[in-house]
Amino acid sequence: MLGRQILRSGTSIGANYREAYRARSKAEFVSKCGESLRELEETAYWIELLVDGNIVPAARLVDLRIECDELTAIFVTILRKAKRPS
Repeated sequence: MLGRQILRSGTSIGANYREAYRARSKAEFVSKCGESLRELEETAYWIELLVDGNIVPAARLVDLRIECDELTAIFVTILRKAKRPS
C-alpha cells in the first residue's frame, strides 16, 4: 500500500512540474508548482511512515529524504520568486 502511495505522489511531482513548465500564465505556473510541492510533502510523509513503522530501515532511505529536502527547498524558492510582483 505505502509503495503505491509513494509511487503515485513521487511521480506526480515531475508530472506537475512538467505542466508548470508549459503553463500559459504565471498563475497556472504557480498553481502547478504548488501542486508539485504538495505532492513532494506527501512523498516525504510516506517515507517517514516507512521508517516510523519499521517497514524500511532509516539508513536505506537517507538519500531519498535528502532529495525530498532539497526538492522542497527548490520548489519553495521557485514559488517565492514566481509570486513576487514583476
